[in-house]
Formats: sequence, structure tokens, C-alpha cells
Amino acid sequence: MKREIFQEIEIPAGVEAHIVGDVLKIKGDKGEHSKKFNIKNIDFGKTDKKIRIGSNKASKKEKKLINTAVSHIKNMIKGVKEGFEYKMKIAYSHFPMTVEIHGEEALIKNFLGEKIPRKAKILQGVDVKINNEVITIFSHSKEKAGQTAANFEKATRIVLRDRRVFQDGIFITNKAGSEI
Repeated sequence: MKREIFQEIEIPAGVEAHIVGDVLKIKGDKGEHSKKFNIKNIDFGKTDKKIRIGSNKASKKEKKLINTAVSHIKNMIKGVKEGFEYKMKIAYSHFPMTVEIHGEEALIKNFLGEKIPRKAKILQGVDVKINNEVITIFSHSKEKAGQTAANFEKATRIVLRDRRVFQDGIFITNKAGSEI
């Protein structure tokens, strides 16, 4: 059954939004973020202080696309206003592990006593700070901050060993405002 579905997202003060075709650009205090939405058969526009997205004849598929786009837009607005911060903890039991940042990658040295350092990619537009055993990742894009945190966790993943015994690694402790 097709029906009319429209959602409006209010643009807060101090945030500017521009729509050109399917590309949405948002500017705020923390930076600028743009994203291309691949949405067909959906109206995408901006009024004075609202972004309107919807369709006159929406099926279940269009409803899913609309809700996904609305969530992305809300995250973009929150990102340019406040930003997203992830906190990670460096955990080791026997071999002291060190993490160094070199440009767009982090080197994880002496992980489980390995001679060759492991590498984690840091995405562009993400700030990484290391304070003893706490790594802080900050970005105006939730996707980039989350992917960088996942890169750190994946770089210290242990395979072919018992996870209950070998508990070394870098783990997310605080994820965009919510404690894990």
C-alpha cells in the first residue's frame, strides 16, 4: 500500500545547510560535512529552517530510505554542532604495548611481543590523541570516527588463540557519548 510520507528536520541556529541535487552540505561550529544521498523517487528539499524529505507515493522501500536519510542528516547536524568522541583503552598483561601516530596511520608496537608493528589506518578528518593508556578519537563525522575506532580494534585482533587467556588489545570503552 502506497501512501504519502514526509519528514522534516529542523536546522538549529548556527548551522547552515545547502542542497544541490542529491548532495547535502552542512556547516557548523566544529566543521563542514557533505554527503551524497542516492535516493530516487524521493523529494529532497530545504525550506527556511527545515530540511524536508519524503514521497507522495511511498512503499515500504521508500519509507526505509526516508528514515535512513533522516538519521544520517540528524547525525550530520549533531556532528557539526558537537562532534563525536570515541574513547579506547589499551589493555595488556605481559608485554607493554605502545601506540604511535605517524601521519594517517597508527603503529602498535610490541603487541604480544611481536617484532613487527601492527598498523591501523586513521581516516582523513579524524583527530586521534593518545594519553597513556587512553586513546581519544574525535571527528565531526560519526561514520569516520567509528571506522577509525574499528580499525584500532581490528589491528589488535587475536586469532588462533583463546580469547579468555589472551586478553590484550585496544578496546572501545566510550562510544559517541554512551558508555559500553
